[in-house]
Amino acid sequence: MKRQVEDAPGALPSQTPPASKILKGEEESKTQAMPLPAARQRETGGEPEIGRQRERTEQAKVSHHCRSPDTSVSGDCPDFDEEQQLRQEEAEFTSLKASWEKAKFRLRLLKGHNDIVTCVVAIDNLVVTGSRDTTVKVWHVPTATEQKNLGGHTGGVTCLSAPPPEFCKRLAGSLSLSGKERFILSGSADCYVKIWALNIGQCVKSIYTFNAVTALCFVPEEDGYIITGSDGGKVQAWSWHSFENCQSINAHQEAVTSIQSQGPLVFSGSAEGGVSVWENRCSNRDPLRLLYHWSGQVTGCGGGPDGRLTLSPRGDRVFLAYGRAWLKILHWRTGMTSRLTNHSSITGVTDCVHQTGGLLIGPCYDLANGESTLNLFSLPECRYLTSLTWPDAPRILCFAAWTTGSGVHRWVTGGWDVIVWEQLPRSGKQRGDVTAKSDSRLDSCSLESEGDTEDDDETDDYEDEDNNDEGKDSRSDGAEERGSGSWLRCVLQ
Repeated sequence: MKRQVEDAPGALPSQTPPASKILKGEEESKTQAMPLPAARQRETGGEPEIGRQRERTEQAKVSHHCRSPDTSVSGDCPDFDEEQQLRQEEAEFTSLKASWEKAKFRLRLLKGHNDIVTCVVAIDNLVVTGSRDTTVKVWHVPTATEQKNLGGHTGGVTCLSAPPPEFCKRLAGSLSLSGKERFILSGSADCYVKIWALNIGQCVKSIYTFNAVTALCFVPEEDGYIITGSDGGKVQAWSWHSFENCQSINAHQEAVTSIQSQGPLVFSGSAEGGVSVWENRCSNRDPLRLLYHWSGQVTGCGGGPDGRLTLSPRGDRVFLAYGRAWLKILHWRTGMTSRLTNHSSITGVTDCVHQTGGLLIGPCYDLANGESTLNLFSLPECRYLTSLTWPDAPRILCFAAWTTGSGVHRWVTGGWDVIVWEQLPRSGKQRGDVTAKSDSRLDSCSLESEGDTEDDDETDDYEDEDNNDEGKDSRSDGAEERGSGSWLRCVLQ
């Protein structure tokens, strides 16, 4: 029986707090989220493209009047300086785009799991993967070898999270382990959250949650918190100090499929397409306070209990993926949404979304022809850069990324296969395994602001009808077997 959250007293606030509410640590987190301070911060969430064009036209007119034959210094005309800055930014983007179009990666397959890989996390030179086969595996990236097989769950592993080193050091001290010990959190359909010590390869703590765990994250505030989401829509907070339950909230009507933190904020997304924003008040009791809740009708990410919404917050925006040919951008203070095209056909599906440095990465799988790609966009403008693909690329359900000390990108994609991506020097003679190609339709697309979700509903219906036709194709049947729309059913069974 579905929980009717709207009718539950205390489950949701009666009214939305004012948008002017200033959160603790907000400015710091916003600064950290924007890695390009010199770039002009273009806000596109609700402003029509024609409005931006008009603004630039007016700026050009003003700068024209500001210039005179006798003036060689632009300091007397701020608009002229801004025009120069826009030209510089355009040149920088063109250079960045050309650079990624020439990017080379070496791919290595990690073999060991016996079922679909549902989650990946990167720690230093290690990659940790969780699978429906109930195991958590630790891989050594430089050698692409399995280092440890952590068995203990009796249900499929659905989510992973890595606490920061300082919190690992505290736990290691309390357990009389080495201060260099690193820990990983795993959540499973068996209702347990397990804490694993990676060096010794043992489970040091098990937390029984009474619900199948479908999402979790670690919040590095005060003594630290573990936030979990369940298959019934419950969000729970656990103390990293005592591992006791601090709070349980019937937050969503369907399964919680994604939880992420940003400073003192926690974002949860659910199978029915709803998104909630919480403030962590760093309390031993009821630390989470609901700030905003946006339903699937607002986000445009509805579709039933078998869906999977994944989210990635950045400042005042949250990037959403929900198995469609586009990404949604939710301005979580106002509820305004924008749509970013991630595939040139309605048969494309996006299963996850990820940010790394100044990149937004949207994996996409085409149900019609079985092709899989990684689409790259620049941040914060969300401008399309290029698409990366390779022969027989599998569908990507999860993603992790980090950069080495020398600035080299390393990525890990998980799904039916686990693949490590290692960026190669462009000047080297070694040939990459990945092909970079430009999708002309994506190249010409910009953010589309949306006032309602009627268009989305029509598109979704068209997609469903089209996908039913494609179900007759053998490759589409194979895609279904490899974990398609019914993600929760595939993971929890």
